[in-house]
Amino acid sequence: MKKILIVDDEPNIVMSLEYTFKKNGFEVFIARDGQEALDIVKTTFPDVIILDVMMPLVDGYATLEHIKKDPHLTHTKVLFLSAKNKDSDIQKGLALGADAYLTKPFSIKKVVDQVFELLPT
Repeated sequence: MKKILIVDDEPNIVMSLEYTFKKNGFEVFIARDGQEALDIVKTTFPDVIILDVMMPLVDGYATLEHIKKDPHLTHTKVLFLSAKNKDSDIQKGLALGADAYLTKPFSIKKVVDQVFELLPT
């Protein structure tokens, strides 16, 4: 079973993504901020992380930098899902090592399609 970590401080987004990915056969983990995400990845080693940028404690950019330094997470794909939609925000996310960047508001179908695109078959 593929593992996905959803990192967002907006409960409605977390609930809709969690429901959708469970329906698609994923084991779903939830984090409300970057620090919680960093704690979870140490033991779960998810296949995909959906990561918000603007969060309390540790933002998405800093979270991604920590993830990219962890040798146990080299296989993990990271998809930013953020309201930060300027070209400079998107370029920064991709430059830090994100595999994809989608902006809010978003379509659930587009997020699911993007996750499946990132995963090896």
